[in-house]
Amino acid sequence: MFEIRVICSPTEAPEITKALAETFTTGPVRRHPTRDGERVRLYVTAEQQPSHWPAPETAYATAPSVISEIGWTARGVRDCLHGVHVREFWLRKAALLDRIALTDDDPVNGDPVNGDAATLAVEAARRLMDIDQTAGLGPSGYADGPYTPDHPDSIREPRGYVRQEYALWIRHH
Repeated sequence: MFEIRVICSPTEAPEITKALAETFTTGPVRRHPTRDGERVRLYVTAEQQPSHWPAPETAYATAPSVISEIGWTARGVRDCLHGVHVREFWLRKAALLDRIALTDDDPVNGDPVNGDAATLAVEAARRLMDIDQTAGLGPSGYADGPYTPDHPDSIREPRGYVRQEYALWIRHH
């Protein structure tokens, strides 16, 4: 749990309060005027919202090995270039990169979230989301659940969207 302090104009306060509540689990907002009386100080206690995405261990529980998926992805480039199985290619590539990123440590910071593999995983996830959004796929194409590619949670956590989609896809294959 942590506390957030925001100084803003009184007209911005409702929008900022709403944005914080959408991003975090928040307590009541305490509002106080600034010394000059022209702005307000907002104080809110917040916690990160629990993740609703499938855990990697769950999403990839029955996935082929990483080595196998690297081979499939390399072969799949040819088919993808000819317009065959474009969504499946990007789904499997994004999932593969996500799995690699989970084990990749950034050599500078030791941070698995910000390494090169994580960057590539997010880029591939966004490509999959673009494909799904453009295709306007229904329940048979992407998420039977509430998290479509244009959902704010999907946009905020593209790799979570990949895990959701991969878990649904692998169940049917």
